[in-house]
Amino acid sequence: MLRVAGVQDPWWEVLPEQARQMPSELAGIDAYLDDERFIAPWRAVFAERLGRPSIPVETLLRLLYLKHRYQLGYETLCREVADSLSWRRFCRIPLTSPVPHPTTLIKLVRRSGVQTAEQLNAALLGKLAEDKLLRCRKLRIDTTVIEADIDHPTDADLLEHGVRKLGRLVRRIAAAGAARRTSFRDRSRSAGRRLKEISRTLRRRTGQALGEIDRLTGEIAAVARATLRDVVVVERNALRALGKRPSGRLAHLVGELAEAAAGTRRLLEQTALRLVGIRTIPDRLVSLADPDARPIRKGKPQHPTQFGYTALVAEDERGFVVDHKVQRGNPPDAPQLVPSVERVTTLTGRPPGTVVADRGFGFAANDQALAELGVQRIGLQRAGRPGKARREYERSRPFRRMRNWRVGIEARISHLKRGFGFRRTRLRRLTGAQTWAGLGVFAYNLQRMTTLSR
Repeated sequence: MLRVAGVQDPWWEVLPEQARQMPSELAGIDAYLDDERFIAPWRAVFAERLGRPSIPVETLLRLLYLKHRYQLGYETLCREVADSLSWRRFCRIPLTSPVPHPTTLIKLVRRSGVQTAEQLNAALLGKLAEDKLLRCRKLRIDTTVIEADIDHPTDADLLEHGVRKLGRLVRRIAAAGAARRTSFRDRSRSAGRRLKEISRTLRRRTGQALGEIDRLTGEIAAVARATLRDVVVVERNALRALGKRPSGRLAHLVGELAEAAAGTRRLLEQTALRLVGIRTIPDRLVSLADPDARPIRKGKPQHPTQFGYTALVAEDERGFVVDHKVQRGNPPDAPQLVPSVERVTTLTGRPPGTVVADRGFGFAANDQALAELGVQRIGLQRAGRPGKARREYERSRPFRRMRNWRVGIEARISHLKRGFGFRRTRLRRLTGAQTWAGLGVFAYNLQRMTTLSR
């Protein structure tokens, strides 16, 4: 059941004035969030009358800001709020009430999903535009990688993870009362032993070591195939038990087992291709825990290949992130430019006067499309070898000034990665990455608002 606000605590008035004061940043954000437009997105998440009362929305909003502003885990966040008078007052938690439990916050974030994060960002940008803080006369755009919360994937490691996950799910299905008498051998130790042998072999750094690694990887693949043969029987018997005695928990476990088995089969196909010498595998699976993550190459020497999602970031001249979009894989940059400018135009009611981006966006079709939208100054460096007239234009002083201003978005992306969680998403799958990035952008724009309002 929806609860917008909590109870008023009279004990705050008993404390001295210095103990009741909040830092200027939190005080500004506290006042800014007192707006119905930030409550409206949560009305679709909670029922108006049915169910247990939720955490007050005003408390939940402020807790999420603190989490993404200071990059805290849920347990650390709740512990710090309970230990700080200023943070407790900012979150509007009475002195006599407990801080919400970390698992409650986790469930609410997962339940809210991408749509709530998008609506919160739209509400904040709309309010900033009304208050004349968001002008968006200039726009610079770039893409970056948000890494998934996974280890560096190898074929042997992924197969060993698949064997362990299948064994764990079969044990949970048996504990739920299904397929108890079905024969199943847990081969997790066998796969793990071979994985340790691979790590010892890698230390030798010789040509013979590579052949040994391929042999051990093939043995782990044989273990995974044997495990899948047993899983087929377990799944069939579990479905039969589910038909006789319906259970929501058992149905969830059986569905998870089927998904893990399908992912392990796909890993076996990838491993077979690599063992015969095929290194380039399209749409490669790099994680069973986060199947939407993809290998992405951005040409960075220190990180040749990253595993996660691509994020587009658009920043205006005052430092607000006015548009962002998280996508699966590594789509080309150029087709994303015009839709992003159109979304910004819809937000502000007019096209930005200046749009700049790097060579990945630099095509004549984008120049023409932006000119048709009403953009007056376009600073897109052309990819490839431009003609003589284009080279002269790119050497002109106005274009060089736009190009130099564009470089600043690299610092903004670095700031988002270091300070607001854009380096690595802690929520899995594409929807989780989009939710994580959306809440990070929401926290960043709020903090930026306090800086410009001083």
